[in-house]
Amino acid sequence: MSRICKHVEALEGYVPGEQPHFPGMVKLNTNENPYPPSPKVGEALARFDWRMLRLYPDPVFTQVRKVIAANVGCREGQIFVGNGSDEILALFTRAFVEVGGTIGYFDPTYSLYSVLAAIRDARGKPLPLNADFTCPTPPADFSDVFVWTNPNAPTSLLAEPGQIAAFAKTYAGILLVDEAYADFAPADCMALASAPGNDNLLVMRTLSKSFSLAGLRFGYCVGPEPLIAALYKIKDSYNMDALAQLIGAAALSDLPYMRANVAKIQATRARLTAALERRGWHVLPSASNFLFAKPPAPTRAADLFAALRDRHVYVRYFPAPVTAEWLRITVGSDPEADRLLATLDALIP
Repeated sequence: MSRICKHVEALEGYVPGEQPHFPGMVKLNTNENPYPPSPKVGEALARFDWRMLRLYPDPVFTQVRKVIAANVGCREGQIFVGNGSDEILALFTRAFVEVGGTIGYFDPTYSLYSVLAAIRDARGKPLPLNADFTCPTPPADFSDVFVWTNPNAPTSLLAEPGQIAAFAKTYAGILLVDEAYADFAPADCMALASAPGNDNLLVMRTLSKSFSLAGLRFGYCVGPEPLIAALYKIKDSYNMDALAQLIGAAALSDLPYMRANVAKIQATRARLTAALERRGWHVLPSASNFLFAKPPAPTRAADLFAALRDRHVYVRYFPAPVTAEWLRITVGSDPEADRLLATLDALIP
């Protein structure tokens, strides 16, 4: 007899993007930032006394929450910090979804949501996107909780904050807005998280994308204090190590550097979009640091994905019926975009 929980034995785990590492490759498959983190990160590490690692880290992230509160304009009690946004998502499902409950999300979207539902022994409840990949407004009683990725992945499209705010007002459950890519977008929902009356709304951010810290694992969310307090109740005692707190505070203290990198990525995004469209591609209007793009007929996305991979140019392909004709392409540096375009020109005459 298996000693593994039946629902765990039955579930299919999350499959992350491929992580090759060798000279000369172009890695545009996991939405990493092509530029290094703020120099303040290096300065903080240089000042750190490694002997202090004998001590436990601050369990309530005091310094980091001060920096976030100043950036966002909210109270420190409205902030929770996690070991990457994925930990916050897992805690969210544990705090607000009963076993056997329902977790709503769009389809397609970040595929971890369905895995977290299965881990929680809850029911994942996908809501199909519109035919043009925009987000419909879910029914008020759709699920116990709803996770709304904005801009959405893998489609890159932004839903207007007004649509999300209106949904939160009518929604009977708790809404988590996953804003992993918000710094690349023209609008966001962070102001909604601390606005009076939004007692069922959380907004989550990560330092992986715009702050160039995917290797660190640092996420945070903002919302009403009763919901934030529930996350504190169930977190690990010391879920954020001392170095993550140090580096996170340093990066969050240098918003001008982050915004300068974001501007470079936005410029490359516009240039790469225009170049692909001139070559006959259909590219959705991206509000993120990646493109969702359909190659010109008769080229098949699956074949092109494999051919690019053979030439050490890595993009992301999702074989589900709704996404099978599309590729997700991270916006890298200008030289990486040029290498991608040159490889595509060799493959598609």
